Amino acid sequence: MLKIYNDLTRKKEEFKPIHEGAVGLYVCGPTVYGPPHLGHGRSYVNFDVVRRYLDFLGNKTIYVQNITDVGHLVGDGDDGEDKILKQAKKESLNPYAIAYKYECDYFDKMDALNIKRPSISCRATGFIPEMIEFVETLIEKGFAYVTEKGNVYFSIEKFPEYGKLSGRKIENALSGERIEIASDKKKPEDFALWKSAEGGHIMKWRSPWGEGYPGWHVECSVLSKKFLGDTFDIHGGGMDNIFPHHESEIAQSECANGKPFVNYFMHNNLITVNGQKMGKSLGNFATLEDLFKIFDPMWIRYFILLFHYRSPIDFSEKAIKEAGEQFEKIKACYHLISEKVHGEVCEISPGEVKNIYDAFISAMNEDFNTPLAISELLKAVKLANKYINESAYAGLKELLKLFNELGQNVLGFDFGIGQKQETKNEIPSNVLELANKRKQAKENKDFALSDSIREEISSLGYIIKDKPNNEFELEKKW
Repeated sequence: MLKIYNDLTRKKEEFKPIHEGAVGLYVCGPTVYGPPHLGHGRSYVNFDVVRRYLDFLGNKTIYVQNITDVGHLVGDGDDGEDKILKQAKKESLNPYAIAYKYECDYFDKMDALNIKRPSISCRATGFIPEMIEFVETLIEKGFAYVTEKGNVYFSIEKFPEYGKLSGRKIENALSGERIEIASDKKKPEDFALWKSAEGGHIMKWRSPWGEGYPGWHVECSVLSKKFLGDTFDIHGGGMDNIFPHHESEIAQSECANGKPFVNYFMHNNLITVNGQKMGKSLGNFATLEDLFKIFDPMWIRYFILLFHYRSPIDFSEKAIKEAGEQFEKIKACYHLISEKVHGEVCEISPGEVKNIYDAFISAMNEDFNTPLAISELLKAVKLANKYINESAYAGLKELLKLFNELGQNVLGFDFGIGQKQETKNEIPSNVLELANKRKQAKENKDFALSDSIREEISSLGYIIKDKPNNEFELEKKW
């Protein structure tokens, strides 16, 4: 039984989809004005695993993700410069070119992390008519107002439940906390649904209120409704989306549709550096492109999943390297098993492997506890060592199925089929030297020394196999 921590109720709950066997999942996508960073990697790896596990449980998951290519202002308030326009000026490019450039970059980096593409990926600019209609509905129902400047704002006082997700009171819900508050609002806490395009603003559309563009919060309400309905199962995003973004989505959606917006809200925690939030302005910002120059993307995916999605991650290159070394042991073990059983698989049967399998499922059922699930994969590596020494091929076949089903399909690790085959003959010189010393000891009939050297070779992670005429073959254990 899957349990999810629901940020809306602030407790762990049994997951019950609206429609049995089908799950609607919406996750806030990137604002495409710059290269994707480790924070993006964390969020989308986490929700990729959520999606994979929901599918593993037998659900048909519709995963919707937006691409914010307009309307997201610097400072996340209601006044100021659009992030995409600002970057367009900086790079001397058309804002549409900027959005497309970084959208392509985003998907390229997500592919490298082995993140499955969303079922539906939609650019905000492709649904402007639906957004205008949505805003018109809120005006007609009395939840929004139009100003003389041609801006449209949502009136928070008309929705008494505002703050039920974040726990913030209306008087503390200032949408422009980091920038100057728009002067034409009735109350400073009201947020923008539509903004009038000032002179020189390239990304703009005709509306009943003049030329302009949608407020940042509108697109997610409109796109989730279009593809998942008035009420859907799970809404995900980073914890920095809780306020004001998700709080505002709830208000405008429930007022426009007259129904509950989302049944389960999930938020991943932040990436920090020495305990401080990672950010461009702080100079501690790590893009995925830069990290991929140093580390295999699978090392980064593994590093992310070593932490529960609701826990903070403190970033360091040392931590990723240590995680990568651990991942390589699992990967090498997988390749060795694959060679031993020639890719054959069988059903998981009762016994040691079944215990690991069940423990993995139990961990994932407890709010997607990936660190605990990975610890079960590491137990499987130890068990594989035992089965190899015992030539227990039936057990190895069970382990291969476990690694395929749980390691690759659920956690999304790419173990790189064929890579070990290319490097298996690259034996370190110190191991090869020991093997030749053992060969000499056997010729001298010094079997005690021969056995001692065999153990030393084993401790270095290699198996030595005796061949006819006192020849030998070395094989990496992991």
